[in-house]
Amino acid sequence: MSHDTLAIIWFGLWGLIWTVYFILDGYTLGTGMLFPFIAKNRQERNQLQEAVGPFWGGNEVWLITAGGATFAAFPAVYADMFSFLYTPLFLVLIALFIRAIGLEFMHKDDNPLWQAACKWGFFTGSFLIAFLFGVTFANLYRGLLIGANGYEGNLFSLLNGYGILGGLLFVSLFLLSGSLWVQLKTAGQTAVRAYRFSRILAGVAPAVLSLFFLATVNRTPLLDNYSDQPVLWIVPVIALTAMLAAAYFIFKKKIGYAFTAVCVTIFTKMAFGFVGMFPNMLPSKIDTAYSVTLFDAAGSKLNLTIMFVVAVIFVPIIIAYQSWSYTLFKDKILKESAKGYQ
Repeated sequence: MSHDTLAIIWFGLWGLIWTVYFILDGYTLGTGMLFPFIAKNRQERNQLQEAVGPFWGGNEVWLITAGGATFAAFPAVYADMFSFLYTPLFLVLIALFIRAIGLEFMHKDDNPLWQAACKWGFFTGSFLIAFLFGVTFANLYRGLLIGANGYEGNLFSLLNGYGILGGLLFVSLFLLSGSLWVQLKTAGQTAVRAYRFSRILAGVAPAVLSLFFLATVNRTPLLDNYSDQPVLWIVPVIALTAMLAAAYFIFKKKIGYAFTAVCVTIFTKMAFGFVGMFPNMLPSKIDTAYSVTLFDAAGSKLNLTIMFVVAVIFVPIIIAYQSWSYTLFKDKILKESAKGYQ
């Protein structure tokens, strides 16, 4: 394969890895955001901890893989991204620490202050991760303030209307995913309360997604590729259809189907963005001449080839392991037997 072909393949893999991460960690982030409002006592907190405990660490492997793939396949993008977006990515790192501390140390002490601190730490970390990643990717779609002297923006320039809308979209989708996951994994009052939230979110998430697509039409250059290749419009159509299907299945109490539909929504929403960005990876809002494309940023042909072989070998192993873990912990968690995160 030629260098350009390998670069295009790795762009697709890069987008896929990020998408898988958001699908998998989406429900754990959503569970974290719902945690203070669904769990009313220690045993119910134990239920929700067990609902995500066996999976959240494995899900974050995909985040590490996304960073590693960026570093290995597109070193220029890695260097520029962690320079241009240093503040939001640093805040994501802090939020990851807060979420982990809240989840893992919650069962260490029954003191009400300790429990409250961990509970709200789990919530805060989960919210910030979802919101900040939404803001970051929305700004990638919109274009960064990259000029002749490098990045000319700051955190506040990222918090524009479109960026905030992207953050709210991630939050709403992950909340919906988390509410459905809780119903799939627990029984009793936690599942009942989660269903009440999912009914509300079934109206909120489609509305936010529709607003985001509308804003994308008016605020970003993503549609250029769709205008050139009209067949690509099937991607946002599937996203909206899946979102509406999720709402339908929620009201029909077909929670498994609803959860699957939300996963499809996240997948196609992310695909919509990556397809529209192609071949840019760090697009400039100031002048397209300053944009960083996948061809500019890709490593050498030998490097891309080696990484491709590594991915072909190890990604199926990761998928097989995670599939086994989901099979092993497939049973619903009852309040009476829940032991919390161990």
